[in-house]
Order: sequence, then C-alpha cells, then structure tokens
Amino acid sequence: MTVYDLHCHSTASDGRLTPTELLQRAFEQGVDVLSLTDHDTVHGLAEASIAAEQCGVTLIPGIEFSSQWERRGIHVVGLNIDLNSEVLASAVTAQLAAREVRGQLIAERLTKAGVQGALAGAQNIANGAVLGRPHFAQYLLDQGRVKSINEAFKKYLGAGKPGDVKSLWPEMEQVVGWIIAAGGVAVLAHPSKYKMTRTKLSSLVSDFAVSGGQALEVSSGLMPPGSTATLARIAADYNLHASCGSDFHFPGHKWQELGQFSPLPESCVPVWDLF
Repeated sequence: MTVYDLHCHSTASDGRLTPTELLQRAFEQGVDVLSLTDHDTVHGLAEASIAAEQCGVTLIPGIEFSSQWERRGIHVVGLNIDLNSEVLASAVTAQLAAREVRGQLIAERLTKAGVQGALAGAQNIANGAVLGRPHFAQYLLDQGRVKSINEAFKKYLGAGKPGDVKSLWPEMEQVVGWIIAAGGVAVLAHPSKYKMTRTKLSSLVSDFAVSGGQALEVSSGLMPPGSTATLARIAADYNLHASCGSDFHFPGHKWQELGQFSPLPESCVPVWDLF
C-alpha cells in the first residue's frame, strides 16, 4: 500500500529539518509520496526535489497558505501546484510581505506584555526562514518566559492572546483562488485544530467548497478515530476529496511524525485521485 503524507514543514518555514533531512526521514518512516507544504513559501522545494530523487520518494509540490474566514485564522494547503505559475509567485510575495508586518505587530504586542527584544530574537531563530509564531514561541521559551512551546501559545500567541495577529491575511476565498490558478488542489488544513462547533465547522467547509476548495484534511497527525470519522462524513456532505498528513515540524513529536496518522476511512475519496 502506498503511504502518502501530504502536509509537513522544513526549515524553509517553521520546521527543524532541512528539506534534504526531511526527505531522508520520510524515506526512513516508510513514506512513498510526500508533499512539502511550508508556510507561505515554496523556497524549500528545489532542494526537496533533488533529495526526493536521491532517496526514491515521490515529491508533490505544495504550500500552506495562511488566510482568514470570519476573522478566524484558517490554513489552506495547496497540493500539486505549478511552481512556474505567475499567480503563485505573486501570492507568495504578498504573503511574505504580510508576514514581515505581522512579525513587527506581534513583537510590539509582546513588548506591551513585558517581553523585550522579541522581533530580533525570533528573526535570529528563524535564520532567514519564513517568520512565524513558532519562532516567537521558541524565543519566549529561551527567555524563560514559558516552560514549553505549548505554554507560549496558550499564554502569548494563541487565539485571542497578545500575539495573535491574523487581520493581515487574505480571505480564504482569495487563497483558494490562488491555488486553483496555480493548477493545484486546495485542501482545508487540520479542521479539528480550529476548535469549532460542528455547526460552525460545517459553515466553514461549506464556504470553502463554494469558493472552489476541493479537499478536506480528514486525517492530520494521530487523531481519535471518532474525529476522523466525523471529518470523513463532513467531506462527503460537501463532495470533497479527503487528504491526510502528519503536519510534521520536528522529530520527537509522536503525534505528528512523518507517515504516522490515522488512516483515511474507506468511505473517503482520496485527494491523490485529483493529481
């Protein structure tokens, strides 16, 4: 059976493995088909392509765009995108510019919360990669402000906290349009992480489908079987294909290891049928 992992991250955004290291680990974990979906960038895909050929893993070009829907931060994965697309290039440029401004705003808010030097600290940790909240979380941990990355999000960076800045992101419909224009498949990422009621989640998925979205990430990391089954039913309700992925960021996180996630229910129509 072919093992697909269609959601993971490298040092091009907020992952801790280089694209080469990521592909090697995917091979070791038994992954046959991998999509590198770094946040708002495709910078790591050239290196990943070379590494994929060397280790025999099939690479699907991907990206994970940040967006908003009803003032909530929503992530949309683009799979099998055309890296030569002018629309994609413009979208990435716009997102990176938004991330720069967002980083400044996050730092300003953290300063008001008593945390000094956050922007320079996070940029130093990012080391040229796309700047994101995990880099600020690591800075908070390094400064002894929190005892874990999770605490950094719960106290400073999560929804409704001082460092939660999402107003700069484009609307979800626009992001879906970018992906389709780039010849890709738009996937609503990790829906369970948004902590919505079933009614609210159905509304989100409905709007996503109406905007042209084609798939729902039914399995994201290791999930309770009941959650996977619920998402499979929602996908079917809106005639969406099903995607799956680990959302891997770094080794040692057993719930988000490459190739390790709840299997798609047999009722699902897999997203790779669209490739």
